[in-house]
Amino acid sequence: MSVPLSYSKGPAAPLLEITIAEALTDAATRYADREALVVCHQQIRLTWADLDREATRVARGLAGLGLAPGDRVGVWATNCVEWVLLQYGTARAGLVLVNVNPAYRSHELSFVLRQSRIRALFLHAADRRTDYRKILRDCTPPGHVVWLGDPSWERMLAGGSAIPAFPSGPHDVVNIQYTSGTTGSPKGVLLTNRNLLNNGLMIAQRLGADERDRICVPVPMYHCFGCVIGSMTSLTTGAAMILPGATFSALATIEAVHREKPTVLYGVPTMFIAELDHPAFDQFSFDSLRSGIMAGAPCPRDVMNRVREKMHCAGVTIAYGQTESSPVVTMSGTADPVDLRVATIGSAMGNTEVKIVNGAGETVPQGEAGEICARGYLVMKGYDEDPEATAKTIDPEGWLHTGDLGVMRDDGYITFTGRAKDMIIRGGENIYPREVEDFLRTHPGVADVYVIGIPDHRLGEIVVAWVKPRVGVELTEGGIRDFCRDQIAYFKIPQHVRFVDSFPLTVTGKVRKVEMRRIEMEGPDELRASIIESSASRAGC
Repeated sequence: MSVPLSYSKGPAAPLLEITIAEALTDAATRYADREALVVCHQQIRLTWADLDREATRVARGLAGLGLAPGDRVGVWATNCVEWVLLQYGTARAGLVLVNVNPAYRSHELSFVLRQSRIRALFLHAADRRTDYRKILRDCTPPGHVVWLGDPSWERMLAGGSAIPAFPSGPHDVVNIQYTSGTTGSPKGVLLTNRNLLNNGLMIAQRLGADERDRICVPVPMYHCFGCVIGSMTSLTTGAAMILPGATFSALATIEAVHREKPTVLYGVPTMFIAELDHPAFDQFSFDSLRSGIMAGAPCPRDVMNRVREKMHCAGVTIAYGQTESSPVVTMSGTADPVDLRVATIGSAMGNTEVKIVNGAGETVPQGEAGEICARGYLVMKGYDEDPEATAKTIDPEGWLHTGDLGVMRDDGYITFTGRAKDMIIRGGENIYPREVEDFLRTHPGVADVYVIGIPDHRLGEIVVAWVKPRVGVELTEGGIRDFCRDQIAYFKIPQHVRFVDSFPLTVTGKVRKVEMRRIEMEGPDELRASIIESSASRAGC
């Protein structure tokens, strides 16, 4: 008897064939006086009617800047009310929102500004970590720069004009999110109204969420976890979205849970760990919680059990996906056994096909490892101005090749087994080694360098660089980190630097990163201890 193939399809459900702007109008009509957005650190509360009205003001302000439908608008900021207003305001004005990671520094910001053709950029002048004004001075700024929390924001709103009439539809691109993808340097992922709204709707259905829910979102809005799993799930259900702080703070999050009484809590495993381990944890109540989503890294069993028991969050679920899939491909259910939640990444979402293929692109039998592929409404429109990379990622039959490896069980649930490529995921942040390697090779004292990720008990993985210095040059670990600082995002900076004379090679002369990882993992105890200590010291970054 032959073994069934590794293919499954999530439950069929009606899809939304509207735009984000239309969905906001609908929510404001249906849930006018219900709370839509709470931004704790700014002490702001908006109902759905308020949010609809303010989004329209922003849309008019953007039009007043001379921006036309299809133009790109960048937001380079941590979580704030303006971020959400710009997400909805750009959609209403027919503009394309470009998410810019607030951890980006001059090297990365210059690339994104150039590649995305942003016409207007919204940002804070500075926060406790970063002087954004200084970084922007090292780049070529777009035509319009609007400072959040500054009179220029109010001037933009005051200068509003009529929103241009234009035909807009569900398949129009409304958002560009940057990702390392499965190859090379960051790429702009083109996401449509239909992609984003329906992924939010399918997530809500798996969570069993509706307008009575309140979703606490301590994850960043620039990331798909915040701006899709957060705001799109809120929009498609009428549930309130609660932002505890500008950046993640364990204390701010547990305070928000205590005070705002959310029913759903999001986070990567390291966030839940930080909340559970906070000295003040026992001073707060978590009785309102019923469910949540963990994503971005594997969830250890003990963490799942502590969240369920100590946070009273029995229905916490696991979600898997990537930016190119809007993002969620598979997800566990709130009533799934704990063993299933910690051992798998769930099953196919509604209206989503999933299969596991071998190197030849053939679907493998259940129980065999292969690459995870997905197809359906959730697949991105493509990479911005990069048809070659798009064709490598989406095949002619519409299957998105994720670059991740998994095994499909006979019940359709998938066990994640690794990555076909060597992308590193540190605390939920995707890091492509080649990008870091290319940057480090610009150091005048570096002859060659290779970057790997190794497991870490808090962050999932951490970054390790093997550096070969130029002859006669003395380099230090601190010097390499200083070279990276203010040039690349903090999470890409190597936690450990090993200086070597050579690299392990295959018989054909290719660097064996598998061997590098083995050496790091089996090296002296003091080396491993130093890596863990280094990563722990940066866990709050």
